[in-house]
Amino acid sequence: MCRNITALRGLEPPATDEEIQAAALQFVRKVAGVQSVSAATRAPIDTAVAEIAATVTRLLAELPERRQPPSTVPPLRRAEVRARIAAREAAEAAHERAHELGLVHEH
Repeated sequence: MCRNITALRGLEPPATDEEIQAAALQFVRKVAGVQSVSAATRAPIDTAVAEIAATVTRLLAELPERRQPPSTVPPLRRAEVRARIAAREAAEAAHERAHELGLVHEH
């Protein structure tokens, strides 16, 4: 298993769709050898992520409950990761806004 993908089975509360999508994306990027998604790789990666996320969702629903929760906290449940994601999304929104307004900015 990819060492950066955390166990989702047995989480309390149960794994969210967002957590399942994130794990599926990590898996697809790892096996495809893709560091970041580009225009050339977006469609096949999006398709693979959707298929894997659907499979994982079914798998988690069908497996029996765990006796103990996983020992690690999934990244999307960590405050520092959520803060990093929020900062990145804010920067991306500001960048898009600069484009919309025709402002000079850096790429």
